[in-house]
Amino acid sequence: MLRLAGLANAGSRRLPEWAVWLAGLIPLAWLVWLTFTGGLGVDPVRGIEHRLGKTGLWFLIGTLAIPPLRALTGVNLLRHRRAVGLLSFLYIALHLTAWIWLEMGLLWAQAIRDLARRPYLFFGITAFLLLLPLALTSNKAAIRGLGRNWRRLHLLVWPAAGLGVLHYLWQMKIVSAEGWIWAAILAALLIWRVIQPWIRTRRQKIRPGIRAESLSD
Repeated sequence: MLRLAGLANAGSRRLPEWAVWLAGLIPLAWLVWLTFTGGLGVDPVRGIEHRLGKTGLWFLIGTLAIPPLRALTGVNLLRHRRAVGLLSFLYIALHLTAWIWLEMGLLWAQAIRDLARRPYLFFGITAFLLLLPLALTSNKAAIRGLGRNWRRLHLLVWPAAGLGVLHYLWQMKIVSAEGWIWAAILAALLIWRVIQPWIRTRRQKIRPGIRAESLSD
């Protein structure tokens, strides 16, 4: 396991950020191809919306999964977390654009009526609004300017992810197995986030004891 983690980390260090972006745009390129070749079925607008939203949600969950992946396996992808997070925002922004432009036809009165008819849309829009300041501050200048407040601000990714998953589940008439998998993954990541400070404190208490025993030996 350690050897595989070392190989993965070596590959991650050599992987440039532009390559992450290029790989992250493959689903978008595939969606464009399906759109122009008639591969989205009888309701292409619905297909575009759903594919963009699900891809954005996958990248958002992937952003949250990077720290526990490092803690549990030793695979360190932290240097690519910003790119993954921005890719998530891009797909979610396109998902919202597709709804406003393709489905609503930029008719704002109709969009407001649709919000009243489908309340789960509020969760999706709120998730987007929570992610907006995170995307705008995902740069070195903002990190320096905000200092410690930058980390506090970026905790908004958690309620955004929760609202995104809730938006996805609520729009289903019957929650599918895939929907429950989304919920389970997010719940597991949230549990890890909550217990992480306790684990860190526990390790700090254990390490001095280990050092003392090794010195006495």
